[in-house]
Amino acid sequence: MAEHRVVSHDEWVEARKKHLAKEKEFTRLRDQLSRERRELPWVQVEKDYTFAGERGTQTLSDLFDGRSQLVIYHAMFNPETAGPETTWTVDAPCFSCSFWMDNFNGITVHLNHRDITMAAVSRARYPAIAAYKKRAGWGFPWYSSAGSDFNFDYRVSFTDAERAAGKVDYNYGLNPWSSMSEAHGISVFLKAGDGRIFHTYSTYARGLDMLNVAYHYMDLVPKGRDEGDSGQSWVRRRDEYPD
Repeated sequence: MAEHRVVSHDEWVEARKKHLAKEKEFTRLRDQLSRERRELPWVQVEKDYTFAGERGTQTLSDLFDGRSQLVIYHAMFNPETAGPETTWTVDAPCFSCSFWMDNFNGITVHLNHRDITMAAVSRARYPAIAAYKKRAGWGFPWYSSAGSDFNFDYRVSFTDAERAAGKVDYNYGLNPWSSMSEAHGISVFLKAGDGRIFHTYSTYARGLDMLNVAYHYMDLVPKGRDEGDSGQSWVRRRDEYPD
């Protein structure tokens, strides 16, 4: 670790107060951004999507599980396309997605009490999903969208034709990593009292940073994320880190 400036306690407090002013400004801007996000227009969901889960075939409406708000984590896991260009295998999701799912496992009970259902969706067949969910010890619902347009419509899965043409539409623009058949994201839905479902928000790529509490703790410590140019190459699935 590089040599760092060391000062007296009083100097430290003064520096901390100056930084606190910037933190407070960021907090106010974040609150404003959150308000503006909630004020974005909605799109009514017209398609009848189906999913496979522990209760069999379910509709998008069923995934709300009696609540009016639904947050879906789009997890990269499709054994049928696993290969050298992917970060998942035939029996496990993307290591990065596993990291993110670790971050919301355990908080779903709190979300449920705020009228929010949290679930994950992947293109893998449900038996593969169920097996890895058991391996990881996760309690949140995780569904298969195999055979559905869901992942493609919400721009986290890409067709062979899109990839071949270099026209992968991800994160609201054409993305150069056309070799990838899947990417990660989060989508939010609302169900009205009359049963209509609306898509209210989706975020991708670095937009997911704010939803990974582990990264926020790393940002507090002197070394920060300490990833350098290697990105997330340090991340492992929870049971794959060396002893």
